[in-house]
Amino acid sequence: MGSELSPKAAEIAACARSLIALRGYNGFSYADIADAVGITKASIHHHFPSKAELVRRVVVDYRAEAAAGLAALASQVPDPADRLHAWTRFWQDCLRERTLPFCICAMLSTEMPTIPEDVGAEVRGHFDDLSQWLAATLADGARTGRFTLHATPAAEAFGFMAAIHGAMISARAYGDAAVFTSISQGLLDRLATRH
Repeated sequence: MGSELSPKAAEIAACARSLIALRGYNGFSYADIADAVGITKASIHHHFPSKAELVRRVVVDYRAEAAAGLAALASQVPDPADRLHAWTRFWQDCLRERTLPFCICAMLSTEMPTIPEDVGAEVRGHFDDLSQWLAATLADGARTGRFTLHATPAAEAFGFMAAIHGAMISARAYGDAAVFTSISQGLLDRLATRH
């Protein structure tokens, strides 16, 4: 995680995070943040000299939060099936309550050819972190008999991650968080070992 932000810089970063989830990297400007936060564009430049620097900081902090959340799930939820349910339930709640309507790294990944390389590197890092956590959880579930895998844990993790991000897209397309819930529950059901 980066250095501690001043209260105003934190407000700017929080606004940018919301705009990224809603519109992506290329869908907002410092003018949008200035209007939302009630400051001048020059003041934003004082805290974050460039948009790339601002978005990179937002993604670095997002990665740190996500990593802490995944580590907490790994240590506090011993059953791998319950762990995956908790992670998908987190996103279900975010979508339903509109607290985080989309994973910002999934949104930014759709713009990889046009975003700055250092931002792209952080986005890839998030995908690496998440896929490794998913692979470990799936391997744990296979080892304990909770999951039936049809490929390696790493391959299953990539597929699960892609399907969850696709479920977010579908929920957004239909304007209905229940679409995400239906898709994610189907994914979990397919993994579950039947006794």
